[in-house]
Amino acid sequence: MPGPKPTHVEPDLHLPKAVDVVVIGGGIVGASTALELSERGASVLLCEKGQIAGEQSARNWGWVRLGMRDPREIPLMVEALRLWQGLDQRIGRKTGYTRSGILFGVSGKRSRGQLERWLQHVDGLQTGATLVDRADLNALLPGNQTDFDCALYMPHDGRAEPQWAAPAIAEAARDRGTVLMTNCAVRSVEFDGNHISGVFTERGRVACNYAVLAGGAWSRLFAGNAGIELPQLKVLNTVLRTSPVDGPDTALWADAFALRKRADGGYSIASGHENTVDIVPDSFRLVRQFLPAFAQEWRSLRFRLSHRWRVEAREDRSWLPTDVTPFEKCRILDPEPSAKVLRRAWAKARKGFPSLEKAEIIQSWAGMIDVTPDAVPVISGVDDMPGMYIATGFSGHGFGIGPAAGRLMADLVADTTPCVDPAAFRLSRFTDGSKVRPDPGY
Repeated sequence: MPGPKPTHVEPDLHLPKAVDVVVIGGGIVGASTALELSERGASVLLCEKGQIAGEQSARNWGWVRLGMRDPREIPLMVEALRLWQGLDQRIGRKTGYTRSGILFGVSGKRSRGQLERWLQHVDGLQTGATLVDRADLNALLPGNQTDFDCALYMPHDGRAEPQWAAPAIAEAARDRGTVLMTNCAVRSVEFDGNHISGVFTERGRVACNYAVLAGGAWSRLFAGNAGIELPQLKVLNTVLRTSPVDGPDTALWADAFALRKRADGGYSIASGHENTVDIVPDSFRLVRQFLPAFAQEWRSLRFRLSHRWRVEAREDRSWLPTDVTPFEKCRILDPEPSAKVLRRAWAKARKGFPSLEKAEIIQSWAGMIDVTPDAVPVISGVDDMPGMYIATGFSGHGFGIGPAAGRLMADLVADTTPCVDPAAFRLSRFTDGSKVRPDPGY
């Protein structure tokens, strides 16, 4: 069964000899960074080894949420919600964004008290966030047979279409002067002393003053070849989508399943908490840094030994600009979905919403999420490499926050006042003695 097919973006024909900024990676964060920089007058090259939104940017749930985020992400997500509201008009294309509201049910890992404690983090932000009882929940989710006594309701949260959004943003960046190159991997970065002076792509060298690594699940491998230690692992998430069927407009997140309505009238459905972690060589290299996260989330993680061990054990970890790199050997990372996760989520969703019995599963897929030890992204310069920047590790939160992450990254590159305080996203937090662990906010 084929996975999601993002809107095709035709590449430009000619690789420029020199630009101000090279953005490495054509997901929603890379595309948003290119858009922001090109709107400010910078010359930008966006290089993608495969296709725009070919990996997690088209494989996520499509949620645009503030609800239940790590408190460190809240200011940036507030900015993202503001940007999403005017994004279609700004770029002249459809992203599928709609403010539909999202409910977070009390079940399993979450209690009413935890939701109440999380609400304190958005107090005074005019989000409309509130706890709703059973009667209000039934009004928001007509026909539901769920067993929640209450839920957190985020009326300003919403959704967009992952297969549309990043391609639309990338095309808008091109409208403003960005050069888009797909099937064009950046192999390595070049330094003059310790400052970025260019990049080597599989089609040749491009001189530049700044490089932004927004490579998603591939970022650690690229960074390592450049001499940058970036603690990041991959987590597999499985999603299905259904044929059109009557059902709620408001999205729901619960432990057993999560669902959101799609623009085509069907639903995207996934487990609300279950993710698969392939044991790979990096699992052992990074185990000490990820131990607090594993200890906190062990109930929702399914560790397995699979073919990924062999793949990553054989993968080159260093190479020359003249070498064929792992990025050219795997243009699109397209993992198999977990049949077990699909069966459980689909059964629970149909039990909670009997109207889904009339629907069929018409697609299923999996995507590799780029995860950091504290489940908070890196949006940062590299301290000892002027001109080198990283935007990665969004830990399953990247789609909704993407437009604001691109704005913050552009602020840092342009050395202007940042839209939010970037301190929480600095790369150096992994080496400066900071306490590094996820914070659910309650």
